[in-house]
Amino acid sequence: MRIGVLSHRGSEATLKMWSPTADYLTNAVHGRRFEVVPLDFVEVNPSIESGDVDFVLVNPGIYVNLEVRYRVSRIATLNNLVGEVASNVFGGVIFTRMDRDDLSSLLDLQGQRFLAVDETSLGGFQMAWRQFQDAGLNPYEDFTSLLFKGIHDDVVMAVLNGEADAGTVRTDILERMVSSGTIDLNDFKILNAKFEEDFYFNLSTRLYPEWPFSKVQHTPNELAQQIAVALLNMPANHVAAQAGNYAGWTIPLDYQPVHEIFQALSLPPYESLAKFTLMDAIRKYWYWLLGGLIFLLSMAFMTTWVARLNRELKRAQLHLEQRHELILNSVADGIYGVDLQGNSTFVNRAMELITGWKAEELIGQNQHDILHHTHADGTPHPRHECPVYATYRDNVPRFVDDDVFWKKDGTSFPVEYTSTPLRDEHEGVVGSVVVFRDISEQKLAEEEARQHQMDLAHVARLSTMGEMASGIAHEINQPLTAIATNAHACIRMLESGGEKNERIADAIERIGTQAERAGEIIRQLRQFVRKEQPQLTDVNLNELINEVVVLIKPEALKANVRIDLDLDEDIGSVRAQHIQIDQVILNLARNAIEAMMDTTDGDRILAIMTRKGGRNAVIVTVSDTGPGLSEEVKEQVFNPFVTTKPSGMGLGLSISQGIIDAHKGRLYVDSESGQGAVFRFMLPVTKGDKGDETYEQ
Repeated sequence: MRIGVLSHRGSEATLKMWSPTADYLTNAVHGRRFEVVPLDFVEVNPSIESGDVDFVLVNPGIYVNLEVRYRVSRIATLNNLVGEVASNVFGGVIFTRMDRDDLSSLLDLQGQRFLAVDETSLGGFQMAWRQFQDAGLNPYEDFTSLLFKGIHDDVVMAVLNGEADAGTVRTDILERMVSSGTIDLNDFKILNAKFEEDFYFNLSTRLYPEWPFSKVQHTPNELAQQIAVALLNMPANHVAAQAGNYAGWTIPLDYQPVHEIFQALSLPPYESLAKFTLMDAIRKYWYWLLGGLIFLLSMAFMTTWVARLNRELKRAQLHLEQRHELILNSVADGIYGVDLQGNSTFVNRAMELITGWKAEELIGQNQHDILHHTHADGTPHPRHECPVYATYRDNVPRFVDDDVFWKKDGTSFPVEYTSTPLRDEHEGVVGSVVVFRDISEQKLAEEEARQHQMDLAHVARLSTMGEMASGIAHEINQPLTAIATNAHACIRMLESGGEKNERIADAIERIGTQAERAGEIIRQLRQFVRKEQPQLTDVNLNELINEVVVLIKPEALKANVRIDLDLDEDIGSVRAQHIQIDQVILNLARNAIEAMMDTTDGDRILAIMTRKGGRNAVIVTVSDTGPGLSEEVKEQVFNPFVTTKPSGMGLGLSISQGIIDAHKGRLYVDSESGQGAVFRFMLPVTKGDKGDETYEQ
């Protein structure tokens, strides 16, 4: 699928800004691949007419013409971003050099050289033209020269270099060039400066809605809906938004102000309005005018009054129809309205499909009693606890990420939803609007991902045991050999007779001690390799560390590594899965031992320490005296299949990070190259309520 993007800052900049957005849509829409096609101002119409593009992202001025000529329809509006400021409206800025003391107002531009972006550029010329018209200037007649550079940045640099006396670009261009270090804003003077509430960029004109993302007529509506949902769900800090320097997308705005500016300037598609004058009408319809003159004079007052009322009613009706259609049909999520009595006022088609209820069965009925009456566990859900009721009581929007709604057939399904206050023309709250989404597939995917993580961790534990098998076998063989030796000694002493009870008892005691030692190793081994159930229990990290030391001790002795433990006895317990945290500690400890095997200078020391992390966390530190990690390796060490071992798989640290993240903790590396590696992880301590697991960093 090809997305035509207006290349108002050059093709290279356009591809750099918008290709990540195309990649985002490729990942979001199954079975579709998207690519960006930069279009000059003169290439937009031919590309639409020939069907070379399936979607188009252009300025609102070009969009209005495409809407009229080619039935292009908008599906989302851009939230632009400059610095930390996001806005879905923009305007034009008229500027000159700061040293031009002779230019202080728009009228001072008469007889000057003026630069703009393009005749079809809304923010780069047409908005400024509207301001010139209001001030009594005609840019085509009152300027010494009127030239177009085609790219916003080129206009700014041309004015700065003295190639023109003044120029105009869209808002935020100057701020973007300042952020990139291209210009200094103090070198410029803003003419006809305006100040709008909640708009923080330099401005000289009225404000108009931002660029719309639109579908071409031949593009299927179903695909357009998927794109609209994907764009509206894009997080403001997504990498695609960062690359495009915007803050996500919003629902399509009202582009009537753009139609009005074209009407005022007699620009396409309204160029014919200015050509049909009153004299033309008189010459063409003089006989009708003559016949109706007496009637018009007698009915002038009433006709004027009725016409005014009709215009106001049509404008209000159009606005309501657009808003209603937008809310109900632009997305595939369920949408319904609720009045102050809790009764449903409207529903969309998606809600009927999801819940099985028909619109006539819901409208006028209490939404809570029909959709929201019971919790997932079967307990009643009181009305006074319903977030939808609370929204219009306290006038605060709410987002609920895990709840259940009930279908007509009596079954429930998991949902996430927002409840937003609904206001009338006087800003009074008249109810709320609920937008919900069935997250059954998301829940299933999360459960499958969790199970996959557990299986992968189990495989990693088995692999670890395979690598450690030789050392563990040797460690078990020692107590077994001691048991056999002492048993044979007892037999010989019993066969020889005599009073040797004390010596026999000593031998039997040594047999018991060695048997317990072998049993402890086997018990720890069996516990580590078994597949643990997903229940959380209260776990003491000090005890877990001592268990792991039993398993790694043979490997440490073989590598001539000393194990130093510094365990704080007052750290408290954590809520965790026992074997998974065992695996994390074992992975970090074995990595440390293997890192020190090539060390020839100094002692080989594996240090494991536990400490409190503020009031609500426990910190475990595993450090070694090996060569440490380079900056390049540190940046990728937690990525899958990244390893510094010649035969390593690169999954240990990735799995460990996934385990700690699932426990609402954090695993990170804290070391410098050549000074040994230091890994730390935090886990929240167990609170009085097992469901409240937080920690302070």
